[in-house]
Amino acid sequence: MKLKKKIKALLIIISLGIIFFLYCYLETYWIKTKEIEISSSDIPATFNETKIVFISDIHHGPYFSIERVRNLVSKINALNPDIVILGGDYSHREPKYIEPFFDELLKIKSKHGVFGVLGNHDHWEDEQLTKIMMERNGIHVCDNKSYWVNIGQDSIKIGGVGDLWEDEQIVENTIYDVKKDDFCILISHNPDYLEQLNSDLIDLTLSGHTHGGQMTLFGLWAPIVPSKNEQKYRYGLKSFGNMKSYVSSGIGTITPPLRFFCRPEIVVVTLKNK
Repeated sequence: MKLKKKIKALLIIISLGIIFFLYCYLETYWIKTKEIEISSSDIPATFNETKIVFISDIHHGPYFSIERVRNLVSKINALNPDIVILGGDYSHREPKYIEPFFDELLKIKSKHGVFGVLGNHDHWEDEQLTKIMMERNGIHVCDNKSYWVNIGQDSIKIGGVGDLWEDEQIVENTIYDVKKDDFCILISHNPDYLEQLNSDLIDLTLSGHTHGGQMTLFGLWAPIVPSKNEQKYRYGLKSFGNMKSYVSSGIGTITPPLRFFCRPEIVVVTLKNK
């Protein structure tokens, strides 16, 4: 009888383990749409209700197929974005994934352009090829560069810095012609850069990199976060004085390709003129 009880208990543990693994695997496919509003008197009236779609950390490769990239592009287009911003880490493991990935991103429909920075994985796979493919497919490369986006007579600034681990960060290339009453967005793949950012000319920063911790304790805490600041920049909307910062949980995964209470997300930022 004791042996039967032990076998029964073991079977229950194995069954629960299988269920847990399956859930964690299936959650990687369960993409949510996260909506946030950013209100500021710096946002021009013509940009009121402007919809920015932000995605990061897709990691196309062995864990995220080209079919899933196509589906992601369809989801983005269905949101009818005014601006699309990409937070880096586009491919995973091998350079062969770079060209097919950006060929699919060419199909993104954005009224006022697509902007993006490289992440650490893009430097590890092939920095130059990634930049070539971004430019070839009409994506504005924002690594230490910036662009004015115009609607009528009004404009906002979108810029970025290089990856914190693998590049330099020259925020001056974004803010050099920005006035205090301009609305300025800065893209930084790694949110740890916020510890170094010292400017009152940035209104909104967008980051990824952390995957929200990927495997969390019911969304409250993560044992592993690729950040020197651990939980501080793990996930979500933060406020630093007049500046807002959003850290996305991303789309794809690194090894292991599992998520727990940390769903992948497409972020929709709606600008509101105060």
